[in-house]
Amino acid sequence: MRLQDKVIIVTGSCTGIGKAIARRCVAEGGRVVIHGLEKEWGEAVVEELGKDSAVLLIADICEAGTPRQLVDLAVSRFGKLDAVVNNAAIVASSNIHTTDLELFRKVLEINTLAPFALIKAALPHLRKQKGCVLNIGSVNAFSGEPNLMAYSVSKGALMTMTQNLGDTLFREEGIRVNQINPGWVLTENETIRKRQHGLADDWYKDLPDVYAPAGRIIWPEEIAAAAVYWLSDESGPISGQYVTLEQYPVIGRNPPKDTSTIPK
Repeated sequence: MRLQDKVIIVTGSCTGIGKAIARRCVAEGGRVVIHGLEKEWGEAVVEELGKDSAVLLIADICEAGTPRQLVDLAVSRFGKLDAVVNNAAIVASSNIHTTDLELFRKVLEINTLAPFALIKAALPHLRKQKGCVLNIGSVNAFSGEPNLMAYSVSKGALMTMTQNLGDTLFREEGIRVNQINPGWVLTENETIRKRQHGLADDWYKDLPDVYAPAGRIIWPEEIAAAAVYWLSDESGPISGQYVTLEQYPVIGRNPPKDTSTIPK
């Protein structure tokens, strides 16, 4: 039980990576605040995990009161707050030509500013527990795909914030801040996006080797397994760090010469 009695907020946990992290936290002895926009999915997660171990808040992460609501719910229900997982995000396809300021601001608001707001709201309780923050970024933080421009910038900004606060908050408050940058992960929302692009639901079963050397992409549970290390006391004094979880080197990797093999 690597997270025994720890209380953890996991944003965007009604589905995908967030749901997998919440499940793993409870399996490791923790208690979680489930959050998202999908009420039925969130209720199903709480039912699965048990009401003694999980509680649900359905709210827009960008609303001014949501960070405080999440913190207050964790403390009122479970008595304390040990960790925050900033997982909620929007993946918006856009490039320099299709990105206007309205879209750019929306992506930054959700992916970068909302995590900052939640960290600030959680600080008094994380300080008491010498707790931690785990930000969920993306391999796109390093440069990103041409058609993920706004998203990539938002995740790059999140990574810089992780390193900045990982130093500042650990020195001043004893609060660790770290980040996981997942690669291509098979989530429910990824399947929905591919369906919207006209692909069959089993699109992930036949991918070019250049994108899936293992013959498949990453499962959410594999990201969750790594998250436990950063949320547990096992990571000791490590702070301000990021780890990239992908099945090939991200930086400097040669793209395929035949661009027709690239999943859209």
